[in-house]
Amino acid sequence: MKLSLFDYQLPLELIAQQPSQPRDHSRLLIYNRKTKKIHHEHFYNLPKYLKPGDLLIFNNSKVDACRLFGTKPTGGKMEVFLLTQKTKQTWEAMIGGKGQIPGLKIDLGEGFYAVLVKRASDKTWLVKLPFSALKLRELIAKHGQVPLPPYIHSKLSQIKLKKIYQTVYAKKSGSAAAPTAGFHFTTRLLNKLKNQGIETHFVTLHVGLGTFMPVKTEKIEDHQMHSEDIEISTPTLKAIRRAKKENRRIICVGTTSLRALEAAADKILNPRVKSIAGPVNIFIYPGYKFKIITNLITNFHLPKSTLLMLVSAIIGRKKTLTLYHHAIKNKYRFFSFGDAMFIL
Repeated sequence: MKLSLFDYQLPLELIAQQPSQPRDHSRLLIYNRKTKKIHHEHFYNLPKYLKPGDLLIFNNSKVDACRLFGTKPTGGKMEVFLLTQKTKQTWEAMIGGKGQIPGLKIDLGEGFYAVLVKRASDKTWLVKLPFSALKLRELIAKHGQVPLPPYIHSKLSQIKLKKIYQTVYAKKSGSAAAPTAGFHFTTRLLNKLKNQGIETHFVTLHVGLGTFMPVKTEKIEDHQMHSEDIEISTPTLKAIRRAKKENRRIICVGTTSLRALEAAADKILNPRVKSIAGPVNIFIYPGYKFKIITNLITNFHLPKSTLLMLVSAIIGRKKTLTLYHHAIKNKYRFFSFGDAMFIL
């Protein structure tokens, strides 16, 4: 399929620069695949469209303040964007600035520094941060900045950004970008779902380089996804297997949760597997046959993105673009801090 088939025009004023306040007051476009009808709601009314026994799967990955700025010995400015921790002291990272060579020491301030080890790929380096685990967490938390997407031009303080660019249930550090469909959930809404008999479980997918890699190939099938690490616990596996056996809905909150489940589908369906951990690089586009999930709650995604293609795999490319144009006409807010869509 041609990349141009997944393009659309978005007015710049519809790119959300801040999340709704409260978070669950964002708008929610409901699309019912059976009736073909669209409903306009607010996210706090999500429980109206759920029923006891539904299983919601969330991604509990936590965003690290992984964007670091420093200087090389000559004084030139450098950026170290930490992506994936490889060992206790080494990371795969994107590096900004000139003069990138093995052995280059980048001063990150107050005795904090990084050393370029070797190329990890054509886009990344293996970087050494020679500090103890506890000290390293402290230094990254102090000196690191939130890695906001380039289309967000926020003037908020880093203290504020570190709070709002995070889901309320974030637990396991390791992401370079937030699983943003989860932004719409508040503690109050989660408690309401629990009291309604909605089952909730968590997976972990640490969002990495793939999020920042645009599709550049003319044929989307030629695009190569970057790997991301996932974890699925024994309780979550058991919950998914029960839901599948009882023919209950399995609703993913966000494309990251969906990718984790579909990438591990064969292991999830194997009752001998007790837990799952490791890298995945699944690319979902129209023609894909879903094995685990039945429904999706997601934000509105960038043109020509792999995430737009994923949504198109669920409801079809033409219908996806029709819904996006409908959302634009109705002034929905787009991308990370924007509004949401629930595919019933």
